[in-house]
Amino acid sequence: MFLPLHRWIWRDPQRCARKLFAFAETEADGGRDLVRAAELTQDATLRRLFTVHAQDENRHAELFRSRALTLMRALPDRSAGFVQLNWVAPGERGLDDLRVHAETDASLLAFLHLSERSAAGHFATYVEALKSDPLTRSVFKEVLEDESFHMNYTLAQLNRIAPKGQKAFLWKARLGRLWKGYLRVMSAIAGKMGTVILALQYFILLPPFAFLAKRAARREPAGWTEVKEQNGPTLKSQY
Repeated sequence: MFLPLHRWIWRDPQRCARKLFAFAETEADGGRDLVRAAELTQDATLRRLFTVHAQDENRHAELFRSRALTLMRALPDRSAGFVQLNWVAPGERGLDDLRVHAETDASLLAFLHLSERSAAGHFATYVEALKSDPLTRSVFKEVLEDESFHMNYTLAQLNRIAPKGQKAFLWKARLGRLWKGYLRVMSAIAGKMGTVILALQYFILLPPFAFLAKRAARREPAGWTEVKEQNGPTLKSQY
């Protein structure tokens, strides 16, 4: 249903390049978090899988960054495409500022599984929307293959580590993602409200003060005003 909208979003080369730069930053950040997860886990299998996953994220970052640079260099000017529409066409959330050191292996796997599944769905949509740009489409197709593997291995390892508590960990991770999504929306609304309130203060509260200041200025005599001598220190001496 949203495929025509996604086609319009990705049609603009500058918007496409800027979104790819943002995706590259997210992938690189996720790779660093996964390296940290590999250092913290006591499970040898997870350590190996997290390391491979981190390498994949870093490779995705390079793919996105390389394609974004190519698109930016080919632009005739940089005046269009300033609206990113990230809420319509988001990338992978990565670990979404998750504190890796505060998570268990099971909770981290649950969160990773949901994140990778969401990213795989978004990237599959972008592959369909980018038929007019085969080079960018090939980048998403390559990344999508890895996302599918990440989605599958995280669920399989979660079943191995917590076969009985799998559903509980997944539901907890879903609630955590919903809460962070709610915070992102509220932060965006608060930012817009702050902009509106400051604009209202500027156009409603400042004009009366400016009017009173000009009125008081008109009452002041022009030029220098002689000050009568007073008892005490004056400006004629430093003492």
